[in-house]
Amino acid sequence: MRAGLSKAWQRVRSAAHYIFTSRVILMGVFFCVLALVLIQRLFTLQIVNGQEYNDNYKLQIQKTKEVEGTRGNIYDRNGTLLAYNDLAYTVTIEDSGEYDSQAEKNEVLNDIITTVIDIVESNGDSIINDFNIALDEDNSYQFTSTSRTQQLRFIADVYGLTTIDELTEEQQNETPQDIITYLCTDPTYGYGIDESAMNKEDVLKLVNVRYAISLNSYQKYIETTVAEDVSEETVSEIMENKDELQGVDISDDSVRRYIDSNAFANVVGYTGKISEDEYEELSEEEQEEYDLTDTIGKAGIEKTMDSYLRAQKGSVKVYVNNVGKVIETVEEDEAGAGDDVYLTLDADLQQASYDILEQELAGIILSQLVNSLEFDSSAVEDTSAIKIPVGDVYNAIIGNNMVDAGHFSEEDAGKNEKEIYKTFSKRKDSILEDLTDMLKDPEGKTYKKLSNQWQSYMTYIVTDLLQDSRGVIMADAVNVDDDTYKDWHDKESINVYTYLNYAISKNWVDVSKLSDYMPENEEYSDAGEIYDALCNYTIDALSSNNTTFDKMIYRYLIKSGKITGQQLCMTLYEQGVLDKKDNQYNRLKTGDISAYDFVRAKIETLEITPGDLALEPCTGSLVMTDTHSGDVLVCVSYPGYDNNRLVNDMDSSYYNKLVTDGSRPLYNNATQERTAPGSTYKPLMAVAGVSEGVIDVDSTISCTGLFEEVGTPHKCWIYPSSHGGLNLSQAIEESCNYYFYTVGYRMSLRKRNNAGGESTSTYSSPLGTDTIRKYAEQFGLGETSGVEIPESDPQISDESSVPTAIGQGNNNYTTTQLARYVTAIANRGTVYQLTLLDKVTDPEGDTVKEYEPVISDSIDYVAEGTWDAIQEGMRNVVRVSHSKVFTSLTSSGVDLSGKTGTAQQSASHPDHGLFIGYAPSDSPDIAFATRIANGYSSSRAAEVGRDVMKYYYETEDVDQIITGRAAELSSGASVGD
Repeated sequence: MRAGLSKAWQRVRSAAHYIFTSRVILMGVFFCVLALVLIQRLFTLQIVNGQEYNDNYKLQIQKTKEVEGTRGNIYDRNGTLLAYNDLAYTVTIEDSGEYDSQAEKNEVLNDIITTVIDIVESNGDSIINDFNIALDEDNSYQFTSTSRTQQLRFIADVYGLTTIDELTEEQQNETPQDIITYLCTDPTYGYGIDESAMNKEDVLKLVNVRYAISLNSYQKYIETTVAEDVSEETVSEIMENKDELQGVDISDDSVRRYIDSNAFANVVGYTGKISEDEYEELSEEEQEEYDLTDTIGKAGIEKTMDSYLRAQKGSVKVYVNNVGKVIETVEEDEAGAGDDVYLTLDADLQQASYDILEQELAGIILSQLVNSLEFDSSAVEDTSAIKIPVGDVYNAIIGNNMVDAGHFSEEDAGKNEKEIYKTFSKRKDSILEDLTDMLKDPEGKTYKKLSNQWQSYMTYIVTDLLQDSRGVIMADAVNVDDDTYKDWHDKESINVYTYLNYAISKNWVDVSKLSDYMPENEEYSDAGEIYDALCNYTIDALSSNNTTFDKMIYRYLIKSGKITGQQLCMTLYEQGVLDKKDNQYNRLKTGDISAYDFVRAKIETLEITPGDLALEPCTGSLVMTDTHSGDVLVCVSYPGYDNNRLVNDMDSSYYNKLVTDGSRPLYNNATQERTAPGSTYKPLMAVAGVSEGVIDVDSTISCTGLFEEVGTPHKCWIYPSSHGGLNLSQAIEESCNYYFYTVGYRMSLRKRNNAGGESTSTYSSPLGTDTIRKYAEQFGLGETSGVEIPESDPQISDESSVPTAIGQGNNNYTTTQLARYVTAIANRGTVYQLTLLDKVTDPEGDTVKEYEPVISDSIDYVAEGTWDAIQEGMRNVVRVSHSKVFTSLTSSGVDLSGKTGTAQQSASHPDHGLFIGYAPSDSPDIAFATRIANGYSSSRAAEVGRDVMKYYYETEDVDQIITGRAAELSSGASVGD
């Protein structure tokens, strides 16, 4: 038994030894095991996880995605926050779908985007608006850029061309409508949008998003922003429907916020996505730091200091699949934070100055408002007698877009809206019928024989509509020296039928724009057919939603009383501009209060502001400086705007309202508006006169009221009275025109010896203006002031030395430039470069850059006695000649010196009011300049200066200075202009 077992064991051992020593058997076993492993792996891949891998096919490609950092904050000089970043929700879309055709892609994407737009807008949010085409007031597509180069750059981008030189002539001439149609319908690159099935606004929104997606089509893993800073309601609804919204997601984002936006918008500016044009303007080195998806400063300090405020980008390394979908994040390099910028502005003082300007403007409007529908300003001899008819206020409700006239025809329009629209519609139909007859009547009235109303319509049709807006009449082709053109434009002695037919005969009309109105199947058309097409084109253009033409009709209906003030005021309630809980709602509705009294009350309480009305006056500015450094403490432009609505996802309707607003809120009245300085120029002329030796501080000039030494006599403001004998200080105090006419005249005299050897003088205006220029340049008026935001160039007068000497001629300066000038007067000759920048700090608070005072000139040749005389005169402007305006300030112990100025624009518009000043008089720390365009009197600008000084020196409680109501104006006429 044991022997058998032993043999068996020996056989097993022998077999095992053979197996483990045999290469063939070992290889067989190895391949069997390997086969089993492969089978198990294939079973796992195809059976166990087959569906998952089929649904998420991984062709992994590593990509690096850049992430923008956190933009730096902007502060005032005291560390008060003005601009910062806030976390918000953003709706994004990622084109991650797989499509069998372009048509399928268009259908899927358009359905998704339309749904997203509906969700976003139903919750009160708005989609992005980075497209370069918008709708104008007439519901026509227009380029948002006025630069032809920028328009061509955009067209080239649409067609995928690298340079504008690659554009064909046909492409270069394409209109915004042509571009929209191309993007909607092109078989290869179009978005498959049926324009006829949608209104233009919805077409534009859809094109906007599709175009933004197309810009990222070459890197599909980058999401496209559809809407920024959306509400929680939008977030909730998007997330609830996410399964049906392929590629749509919600992400956390950083949005820019601005505090006290209206008062600071024109200085701080706003941010937005970089445009192709802005990118192309960068140097090659700068282009390496920016991408076309970056956010940059678009205006103001945001733009000027962009290189400091923008942060170091971060990056995220991701894996994307074959359709660009991110499937894994593997590495993240955190983005940095930008530097913080500190301005020289005092935030509280800036806001107070803005409010004071608004109160003063409202006070001026109320003082001139009369209960009549019209006022003929051309009939007055004195511009101070110009009144504001309440009819202009009523008209502003529609004319300046205080309400949406387009809503009048909607089903949910209020009772008064519907009544107004009924009256308007009937009148418009009648006008269009009459216009059709007039356009086709060769014997119609000449232009000069038409009423003012019909002249307005004809001017709009020929010049604004057919020529400037539509280009049907080609401006470049029109010969302004042509006799028939002059008969129409200058002499007004022909009718519209004659002029337009003549324009056709001279090939001034672009017939290609009338193709839809020309007879079919005719290669050539005669002049009569072209004219018929032109008439039909015109009537169709006016019949559509032509907002400009419609507003003209409304204006004349209001003037005639066919649309009443009560109806218009009630629309403010019906459209929610005013709250119906207001105690005046029922009184207005029942007629217990008249429309005139109603608007007066609303202007009084600033519920209707001067900026809303866009009447004259409606704008103002004030700039205050530190006399020891040139730091700008205040730089206010009224009216302002809400830059929060332009940053992030721009509110396009709000932007369009700003662009068309008659008060021009986007225009910085402090740095861009230029007017003559008026009598604020006289201290400069005092320095020039003494320095040139034509006067001294004690010499007396006798004012007779009428200066008759040159050509046309020039009046002193006191004429037909006179000032009598005045020295330099007294001339400044009384602002005697005659005195400074004499200074300008004497500086224009060229001395020479006649044949008998006697010395004679001849008057040379160029000699005088050249001499005045020298001193104006020394005071900094020959260049921009130095502020780090866009500023208009100054204009030193080069005509008529005598009126130039009192700040007229063609002198034109901004408020910033006048502030720089008065700063030099206050500190006796040091001309600083003005600055809005204090310092820059890094995110840890360490100073990166500090801005030191920069002296651009020093007027060191003026004797102390001359400065004494000039400053004494300016002190007495406040203390004596305008004492009624400054009584409350003077009695509080504040010593202010200043100079008023009035600049006449025209005989039919109120004069501009200016005031420059500094304080304390004996040792000035601050200086300022203020201007109210069309403010009637320099006293009104002086009142603004007075109240700002009250606030600055805290002579009264803030609520007594800033009341939130229209200012009570000082009585008495302005003196010294």
